[in-house]
Amino acid sequence: MIPKCCSVASNETHLFQSLNGLQRLAETRPFKAWFLDQFGVLHDGKKPYPGAISTLEKLARTGAKMVIISNSSRRASTTMEKMKTLGFDPSFFVGAITSGELTHQYLQRRDDAWFAALGRSCIHMTWRDRGAISLEGLGLQVVENVEEAEFILAHGTEALGLPSGAARPMSLEDLEKILEHCAAKKIPMVVANPDFVTVEARALRVMPGTLAANYEKLGGEVKWMGKPDKIIYLSAMAMTGVDASESIAVGDSLHHDIKGANLAGIQSAFITGGIHATELGLDSFGKSANISSVRVLTSKYDAHPSYVLPAFVW
Repeated sequence: MIPKCCSVASNETHLFQSLNGLQRLAETRPFKAWFLDQFGVLHDGKKPYPGAISTLEKLARTGAKMVIISNSSRRASTTMEKMKTLGFDPSFFVGAITSGELTHQYLQRRDDAWFAALGRSCIHMTWRDRGAISLEGLGLQVVENVEEAEFILAHGTEALGLPSGAARPMSLEDLEKILEHCAAKKIPMVVANPDFVTVEARALRVMPGTLAANYEKLGGEVKWMGKPDKIIYLSAMAMTGVDASESIAVGDSLHHDIKGANLAGIQSAFITGGIHATELGLDSFGKSANISSVRVLTSKYDAHPSYVLPAFVW
């Protein structure tokens, strides 16, 4: 019998099952589609988590269709290549859907009314030269002067994109000063990575969602292109041809992964050893979180997983 625990929020009782691994879940509740976050679940940006690759292999043997859904600002093809270099077999996955891929597609197609009205000149916030995001094929004009900009495109938090395609390293504080000028001009923002922070080799790194949240506080309009918006979950369901009742999302962020699954109407598994590890008092991989602490945290974020486990292990 898998133990049940409860979390209370908004005067409602939310039940979750506490697991040590995925085996019994895969055997007793065979979901047809698994939507997997990558950072904090499968790897830490530098190396796979212990057991992650073998767990994928075992899930694949059940016939489950697996899709990486990530708030990464990089394209889907880049994400799959990165997974391969980390030792993951790309054949395990139907594919990947990233915030960066969705952003690229919407900016390229312009068949959505909001995107059609954006204009072509943009302030581009990106990563440093080594990881700067290419805007090739989008017909955009990158500008440095806020007066010339029609929208902001936020891919990263380390640099300002230049018209040449290069990137000028810039502090978070300096980028936020630019946003103050943009807010005064009421320029809309597209955020191609809604994460606030991510796990990188057990450290937390500030992500574009932090810039976007601050921009909203300044009164700016933001289009969030990823989790927790259900846009990315709907895309994953379309990719697999599996409906919400037979899908499950696995993630380490209550606000992004679990809240998004709640909004999309699909079940979810919360990995406690990712970005919430410190909040939950976890100092080593695979350590189980205190159930009462998980209960308090899910209530705080108003995000309610179906299952809770320490790591993506079998």
